[in-house]
Parts: sequence; structure tokens; C-alpha cells
Amino acid sequence: MEIKRDIYLNKLISKKHNGLIKVVTGIRRCGKSYLLFNLFKDHLLSEGVDEQHIIEIAFDSFENKHFRDPEVLYPYLKGQIEDAGMYYVLLDEVQLLGEFESVLNSLIRMKNVDVYVTGSNARFLSKDVITEFRGRGDEVHMHPLSFAEFMSVYSGTKQDGWNEYMLYGGLPPVMNISNPEEKIDFLKSLFEETYISDIVGRHNIRNRSELEELLNILSSAIGSLTNPTKLSATFKSVKQKTISNSTIKRYIDYFCDSFLIDGAVRYDIKGKKYIDTPVKYYFTDLGLRNARLNFRQLEETHTMENIIFNELKIRGFNVDVGVITQNTTNEKGHGIRRQLEIDFVCNKGSKRYYIQSAYAIPDQTKMKQEQRSLMLTGDFFKKIIITKDAPAPYYNDDGVLVMGIYDFMLNDRSLDL
Repeated sequence: MEIKRDIYLNKLISKKHNGLIKVVTGIRRCGKSYLLFNLFKDHLLSEGVDEQHIIEIAFDSFENKHFRDPEVLYPYLKGQIEDAGMYYVLLDEVQLLGEFESVLNSLIRMKNVDVYVTGSNARFLSKDVITEFRGRGDEVHMHPLSFAEFMSVYSGTKQDGWNEYMLYGGLPPVMNISNPEEKIDFLKSLFEETYISDIVGRHNIRNRSELEELLNILSSAIGSLTNPTKLSATFKSVKQKTISNSTIKRYIDYFCDSFLIDGAVRYDIKGKKYIDTPVKYYFTDLGLRNARLNFRQLEETHTMENIIFNELKIRGFNVDVGVITQNTTNEKGHGIRRQLEIDFVCNKGSKRYYIQSAYAIPDQTKMKQEQRSLMLTGDFFKKIIITKDAPAPYYNDDGVLVMGIYDFMLNDRSLDL
């Protein structure tokens, strides 16, 4: 079963021969290797590239373990480049390569070498590549399957597909498992044996149970505003454990660096400034989040909000949580200061959208409640409410675009309707 990942393939194609190292990042098992060694390689072959001019090495394969030594790899690569034609070097999980910065910098100095690599943690990209390559790295960030990609190979109805997507997420290997119990077992073991072990090993964490407890708390609180102080208090009251704010912040950074979670910072819309804390955290893949909680706490309201956040990130938006301060008076004439929230403030270039996730809007009272903050932005950027079940997209009397979740997820131009 081949799943087309045209979003990422087209990005790689557009970056060919630009003189930079193309770095494909993303959570483990999201399809980076398949993108590079199958989809992109097939593109090169279809363009007439000689297969001998495509050099591919996966550093996490046992048979390639010796290539992790730069003193072995670099002479090998130079030996493969036998003529003046363009060569394409595809390297998977390149963070396992010793002195990879020096090796890659040397490769891109060759005029007939185009380099593509993958990595599975943000520090590999942001700290090492950007610093060491000094502007020579060009990132393509890959996500698990979007709902549209999921449905492109799903044989059931979109309603059934949505239920499965919410429950098991969008990691491509899960799509190849038909039995629900086997899906659950796979996701649980993947979390324990790959993601957690990877973080513990990479950062030499001594108290693994502490790290996992924090991950459980974050899993239970997707879409909720939180900060290290609040989380520390939760540990003390619920877990009867004391853990410092700095340790919690460091663990959260590890989760973000591994692309397990992503954060949305609050943005004061009228004040035009960011509010550093608290932050909302969302899981990159809902299947992994649900596995963390043994497939309990499957509230569709929070799950839908998480999926919308991921979709916006897939579409390339910078996503913040909008905050609007409203000053009113009560019946006695006393001033009241309230903070209203907009779920997502989405920016890309000159475009901005304000989006509310509302699972159900049964009546006009609920509609007014959901759009109250949208009406106070003081600008004319498009305002959107996404619901679980809605008729065809329409604009209500206040100029707010209302659309159902399927119309939003299955049409990549839905925000421009």
C-alpha cells in the first residue's frame, strides 16, 4: 500500500540543486525514510537519473553500522562519485553519523553532489544543523498522515475513518495493521521501546518514572493552558512527588525536541505581543497520546482541537492561542476585566485566520458564545468556526465562516472558501 505524501515530495523536488543540505525532520515512524528512499528516489528515476548516481545509506540499519564512522563513510562516498554527472546522496538518521556536520559540509562543497538527509529530533536541526552549517541547511518538516492522506487509502466512510484516525492516529505503519488489538499493542510498544527509550538514552535521564508521569499528565491535558509551576503543583497534590520547575521545563523541551508534542503560545491580539506562559500543548500524533493513556480519556472535543492544530501546522501555519482582554461593567457599575480566548491564531506570510474549534453548536446562544472573542479582534482577518457536524460551509450573519470538520480536513483550500 503506497501512501502519497505529495506535500513533502513537492517540497523536496522544489529544493533540488539549491546548493543546500535538504534536512527532512519529524517524529520517528512518520515516513521520512519512505519519503527519501522510495517516493523521492522514484521521482529521480522517472526524471532519467541513473540509479548509479543515487547513493543511499540508512545509518540505523545494522549492515550500515560501520558507516557511522566518518573515516569510513567519507572515503566510500568519494569513491562512488566517478564522473562529472550530478549525484544524489540520501542519508537516513544522519544524527547517528559521527562528525556529521563536517562530512555534510564537505559533501556540499562538491559541485555535482546534491545532499538529502533525515533526522528525528529538533536539536539535530535547530542546534546543530543551523549553527554548524551556517545557513547551508534547508528543512522539510514531516508530520504523521493528515486526515486527507489517511482517507486516500482508507476503504470505509469518512465518519468511520474519522473515528479510527482519532483513536489510532496517523503513523503510516499503523495503517498496515488491521486488527484493533494489534494496533493498540503496536502503539504502546512503539512508545515504550522507541520514543521514551530514545529520550532517556539521549539525555541520560536517571528518573525515567518521573519523565513518564509528566508525559501522562500532559496526555490528559491536551489543549489546556499549563506551565511548569502548575505541573509541579499537580505532581505534589496528585502524585505525592516533588519535582522542580526547571526539571519539568527540561523534560517538556525533550518531548518537543523529539516532536512528540508541540506548543501554542498565547498572543495578545490587541496588544500585539506574546505572553510566555502558560502554554497549550498538543500531541503530534493522537494514537501515541491515546496509547500513553491506555486508550482512556477519549474526549472528542479535545481530540478534535488537537487534530485541527496538527492540520494547521501541516499546512505551514504558525499557530498561536489568541487572547483578547475585554473591559466591561457589572450591574453595580463596577469594572470587570475578562480575558477571552481564540483557539488558534494562524499566520502564514500576509495571511491570518482566527479559528475556533467547537464540537457542537446546537443553537444561536452557543453560536454567539463561540464567536464572542472573534468579534472583538478589531481587525478584518477571516474568522472561522469549525464544528464536528455542519452543513456545507456558510457565512453567518456576523460574517463568520462556519464549516464542518470534514470540509476543513479534506480540502486543503478550505480556509479560503
